[in-house]
Amino acid sequence: MRRFPTFAAAVAFALLLPAAAAAALDDEQALARKYAPVVRLVEQPEECGPGEPYEPLDVDLLFGESTVALRGPWNPVDLVKIGPTAADLAGLYEYHLDFPGHALEPGCSYERWSRRLAAGSPPTVYAHVATDPGFPGKLALQYWFFYAFNDFNNLHEGDWEMIQLVFDADDAADALAQDPEEVGYSSHEGAERAGWGDDKLELVDGTHPVVFPAAGSHANKFTEALYLGSSAEQGVGCDDTRGPHRELRPVVTTLPSDAAVAASAFPWLTFEGRWGELQEAFFNGPTGPNLKRQWEEPIAWAEGWRDRSLAVPTSGLFGTEATDFFCGAVERGSNALVRLLRNPVPMLILLGTLLGLVIFAIVRATWLPAAPLRIGRRRSWGQILSAAARMYVRRFPLFIGIGVLLIPVGLAAALLQAGVLAGAEAIGVETTGESGGFLVVLVLGLTALLTLFALGLVQAATVCALFELDGDRRVGPVEAFRLALRRWRPLAGGLAFVGFAWVVLSLSTLLLPVALWLVVRWSLFAQVVEVEGLPAFAALRRSGRLVRRHWVRVASLAGLGAAIALLSGPLLGALLIFLTDAPLATLNIVAGVVYALALPFVALVTSYLYFDVRARNELEPADERDELPAEITITPA
Repeated sequence: MRRFPTFAAAVAFALLLPAAAAAALDDEQALARKYAPVVRLVEQPEECGPGEPYEPLDVDLLFGESTVALRGPWNPVDLVKIGPTAADLAGLYEYHLDFPGHALEPGCSYERWSRRLAAGSPPTVYAHVATDPGFPGKLALQYWFFYAFNDFNNLHEGDWEMIQLVFDADDAADALAQDPEEVGYSSHEGAERAGWGDDKLELVDGTHPVVFPAAGSHANKFTEALYLGSSAEQGVGCDDTRGPHRELRPVVTTLPSDAAVAASAFPWLTFEGRWGELQEAFFNGPTGPNLKRQWEEPIAWAEGWRDRSLAVPTSGLFGTEATDFFCGAVERGSNALVRLLRNPVPMLILLGTLLGLVIFAIVRATWLPAAPLRIGRRRSWGQILSAAARMYVRRFPLFIGIGVLLIPVGLAAALLQAGVLAGAEAIGVETTGESGGFLVVLVLGLTALLTLFALGLVQAATVCALFELDGDRRVGPVEAFRLALRRWRPLAGGLAFVGFAWVVLSLSTLLLPVALWLVVRWSLFAQVVEVEGLPAFAALRRSGRLVRRHWVRVASLAGLGAAIALLSGPLLGALLIFLTDAPLATLNIVAGVVYALALPFVALVTSYLYFDVRARNELEPADERDELPAEITITPA
């Protein structure tokens, strides 16, 4: 059952105030109702699934609740009271509320608890009209939102967020007669501003600002998009406000600007503890509105608002390599930090083991001499990487020219995706639900095939260029592609088969290991076609025979080379996100170009692998035991 609202106490107290004070309170209530926000939460289709399950909560529901405890001070163990009242919180310092569940292992417990707690009670926001002594003639109208749980990088119980409207007015009565000057939406540290007439600010019925809280973090945004955010307290990550949405019209409870009236009617406003479980660092429950700077200095706080948030483009010439990498890496890093804090010994052992393996591999591997020429020789694991790197750097213009091919391929892939989706919509095919899922699979499959053709052609051009360089002949990117395209029929046929097999097998989680195993077996296909002149299926079988005894070696080197190339662009893009103010679309294009130009390095690694495994397979057993290098003569077919 919904508890009797404590605002009634404020009304009763107001009856004892002078007429002027009572009128001021009435004006504050009218102002708060006039500009009450419209909240659009990311829809959650199923319980405990993606989306936003938490609504702005009436904090009165926490008080007298048998599943809520008051603990402290300064430790999570000492129990003060089960089901504390609002009066029990008054004036307490360094105590904390404790909800049922564990913040670092939330599971679905907080979601279910919050839903049970709020059943039958409408979502609620708290309005507060405030002035700033340093800025006479300015008035702030704030709306405070409380959520039961923050499901972001900094997992914690309780979450206070707010928006603020600024008026050029002395009091609420003056503000009622005019429009606000600007609006600020809290978002991690600080807020983003918008002028009252800005396009990015959506209004309902002319006065009600629309707020898009990000799923999990509840950072308030003006529009639906994927944003990058950072905060000393909340960490770095991505805020997602993309729909579909469900729209809320929360009930507005006005907190009187008179401190004595507010403290009497809402004793919890004087609580100086934590609104959630006590935890380490930024996993700790938050403090309440009364301890935020904007509570008493709202206009000074507004001076530091930023003009925009960094929105991640959802499509483009090269996709979202930098920002996807950034968002995914931050999420995985955050999860690792949670596990480290929750159970540090196993995590430290795992991290130490991984670091030890990396150091062992670096120390044990033979890296020199690199010797990128005299290509038909055996090389150690490290020498293959060294030879590829040295050749790439030494002949940088050549291999950059070969990598440029992937730039128009990226454009073609983007146009293909847009064309399929636009064409489907034009003929009335649904792009959501099951039809949408089929279209996604179709687009991804076509994009994968196109990308695979480009990669195969880059491999073919690279191995042709290596032969020309090894014979001390001049070769440029155009000549390398001309030589490679002499065998375009088997190359295209084999790549089409590989692409089809990859798409079909990778659609099933169970068959994904089979797809990966086959990709490694066929990873030398382009080199076989160009060097040995075999038809498509014969070249696939030949690649499999070459790799058979060296699968782990081929997989580790090809995988590492691919990882270096694939991560180079996104890593640069993620770094530029912090170091520059360039638009994210530009950063993603930069990351995509770098990724494309780095892929010839992968082709060099696989080409040196091809020569290495051929030498190992063709040498006599006695020669195989000799010191490296041992060479064979390879002549193109």
